[in-house]
Amino acid sequence: MAWNEPGGGNQHDPWSGGGRRGGGNGGGGGNRGGNQGPPDLDEALKKFQDKLNSMLGGRGGKGGGGRGGKGGGRPRNTFALPGLLLIIALGIWGAMGFYLVDQAERGVVLRFGEFQTVVGPGLHWNPPLIDDVRMVNVTRVRSLTQTQSMLTRDENIVEVEISAQYQVANPRDFVLNVRNPQLSIENALDSALRHVVGGTDMIEILTSGREILGSSVSSRLQTYLDSYGTGIRLQTINIESTSAPAPVIDAFDDVIRAREDRQRTINEGMAYANAIIPAAQGQAQRLVEQGQGYRESVVAEAQGQVNRFNALLAQYRNAPEIMRERLYIDAMADVFARTPKVMLDVRDDAPLMYLPLDQRPGGAAGEGSGDASSGESGELDPRVLERLRTSSSTQGGSNTGGIRREGR
Repeated sequence: MAWNEPGGGNQHDPWSGGGRRGGGNGGGGGNRGGNQGPPDLDEALKKFQDKLNSMLGGRGGKGGGGRGGKGGGRPRNTFALPGLLLIIALGIWGAMGFYLVDQAERGVVLRFGEFQTVVGPGLHWNPPLIDDVRMVNVTRVRSLTQTQSMLTRDENIVEVEISAQYQVANPRDFVLNVRNPQLSIENALDSALRHVVGGTDMIEILTSGREILGSSVSSRLQTYLDSYGTGIRLQTINIESTSAPAPVIDAFDDVIRAREDRQRTINEGMAYANAIIPAAQGQAQRLVEQGQGYRESVVAEAQGQVNRFNALLAQYRNAPEIMRERLYIDAMADVFARTPKVMLDVRDDAPLMYLPLDQRPGGAAGEGSGDASSGESGELDPRVLERLRTSSSTQGGSNTGGIRREGR
């Protein structure tokens, strides 16, 4: 039967002590029997309040008898509760001072607005409400992109899109020296870009001068940031695009293409010149060297002939007749060595021309059959042989040697 069923014998809840039946223990708290249920929350809360009151110096719990229900507690301590609250507040305040700095961050510590130090990664503690710690990421690469229209040196308008990547190099300067670092770098980038573009012609910006433009803007922008003390270090400056204004962009494209064609033609001409000039220079050098060699050979030959003539002159002065005869013989030997014709002395008769058959222009034996000096068989004419025998027998020991020396 349920404990709260009407008319039932068990009128007590199951969490009360067992044996609380009838009127024998009708007092109040009763004694818990052998069955022990869960604790009474109201009773536990009441005990806690009593302990707290006793610690603060107040009255304890109500007694069963005594003097009009008043207990004999200790006198109240007026500073106990504020002291306890102060201890709790100090504990909370101290716990609020712990903070963790990430590996990629640095903490800038300010005490009442004044810079104290820069803390690195790890767990740190600073007095809360006194120190202000501002976290700065020093490894993240920040980016900035701008598109501006500006005037060039030749008074043309050009649109330039530029992007910058930067990092925080000095957390202290980044936090304290500038109020808005992002706005500061935007203004500095715009100023540096306008200064560099204003000193450059438009054609250079649109064609080959973009790399020089980027490097010039980077160096000038870093100078500005250092002078401002922003604590920012540039990583890269990229010129994303450069273009003329929209109404005239077609005409500028034609100009750019014409310049590119001109440059291509110039490059082709230079390539041809680089191929031809070395060959011509080599040929000229070869001709010069050949001329020098010919000059040296001619000079050497002339000097040799001079030396030879001087030597012959000395011998001629010693024996003129002998040297004259010797020179004549050498000259005739040289002449006869270069001609196929032979002249024979046949006394007082006319000189007889002799042409060897194997050296005739036709080269065949039968082609010269009409020659008076040869017969049909290719041999000498008998008359010629007779004259030769007669001449050799009668003048065998003459001083002429069988050869007529003409022009002596």
